[in-house]
Amino acid sequence: MSGAIRIGVGGPVGSGKTRLVERLLPLLQEDGLRVAVITNDLVTTEDAERLQAGGVIEPQLVVGVETGACPHTAIREDPSMNIDAAERLEREHGPLDLILIESGGDNLAATFSSDLVDQWIYVIDVAAGDDIPRKRGLGLLQADLLVVNKIDLAPHVGADLGRIRADLAVVRPDRPTVYTDLRNLGAGPAFQYIQHHVFFDRV
Repeated sequence: MSGAIRIGVGGPVGSGKTRLVERLLPLLQEDGLRVAVITNDLVTTEDAERLQAGGVIEPQLVVGVETGACPHTAIREDPSMNIDAAERLEREHGPLDLILIESGGDNLAATFSSDLVDQWIYVIDVAAGDDIPRKRGLGLLQADLLVVNKIDLAPHVGADLGRIRADLAVVRPDRPTVYTDLRNLGAGPAFQYIQHHVFFDRV
């Protein structure tokens, strides 16, 4: 893989993938990186349109891919549509430093092909239940970075944040996990991970 570094962003529907991208973009751009985004949805480009209209990135640097099938197919089994979209972005709008590739909302087994991305982030949210770590989905286990979102909702949905932390320490002993409320606290910890583990030569 050459050209821009590609980072995948996966996770279940509603976990906060698009919000993470929205909150990362200003931080990455302020750090001097030229960034583009690819979003994946079944038969819509809603997430791409949301980013294009949000004012956090030049609209032409966002591409929506309609997978037409299970979201994991386009990021794992046959990532050709996403690879083509990434190559087109670099050809038409390069040079680029980074391309964020947001998967369509998928289950806990979703993973990214190494042919598509250099590293990938997986997002879960506390409101979906504190038993998620114990289900040991491949996405949660294998992601380079796990983002636990909506920690502010834990007391409102009866989720035990302490148990989530303890369980993740067991199932991800050697892989980083960050905890945040992306709506209010932002993506600082995820940005710092990218700085130090992806663009480490810039810090």
